Amino acid sequence: MNQFDLNEYFESLLSIKKWTRDVSQNGIQVENSGGEITKIAFATDACDKTISRAKALGANMLFVHHGLFWASPQTVTGIFYKRIRDLISADMVLFACHLPLDAHPTLGNNGALAQKLNLQNRQPFCEYAGDYIGFQGDLVAGDTVEDLCKKLDVEPLGILPFGKKIPQKACIVSGGASHEIEDAVKAGADIYITGEINHQMYHFAAENEISVLALGHYASEIWGVRAVMEQVKKDLNIDVEFIHMPTGL
Repeated sequence: MNQFDLNEYFESLLSIKKWTRDVSQNGIQVENSGGEITKIAFATDACDKTISRAKALGANMLFVHHGLFWASPQTVTGIFYKRIRDLISADMVLFACHLPLDAHPTLGNNGALAQKLNLQNRQPFCEYAGDYIGFQGDLVAGDTVEDLCKKLDVEPLGILPFGKKIPQKACIVSGGASHEIEDAVKAGADIYITGEINHQMYHFAAENEISVLALGHYASEIWGVRAVMEQVKKDLNIDVEFIHMPTGL
């Protein structure tokens, strides 16, 4: 398959075209010279280290959640020049998928987190850019916050333990979604699971008696790229590999 065949595959798999209000530049961000794609590396972030690692692995496509281009025009200078130069010199495609990879019910970050936590009675949560990106539902009876961390195999960035010791209802939005705690309170959640935590959340969570489990932005957004990688492995005759580049944030 070439890059354009894979572009159609990913667009269909992840319903990318329906996200017309996503300001991210979803899809192919950097092309190759037109050769067949024989290996795809998957990573959360497009950065110097992941590009270098993908090249060392022999990948000629890099699939990421956080690409290089967003809403504003970007000059190809400094680190952006180096990243693009390295992609082109390696003849490597860069494919980025942001909100569609947060929102997909089974292959997205939030859907995968909900599956790992065995969230029951799952419903959409947090409308953003014209559609829902997160999920809400009932946790397994008896699970503490520590049990949730064990299920996700994560050392959390932070915990605000102001809700029930045994939370029953959770709302999940990966990444930088601190303000969505307000929606979690309105939904009647006992715990809000997200990526980042900030100062303003502390008193809001305490006064509304809701816990916050901040997994870390990176740790909350490795799930989608991994799930898509496994789907590619099932569907296509292409070698795949995940590049783990944790930031601790």
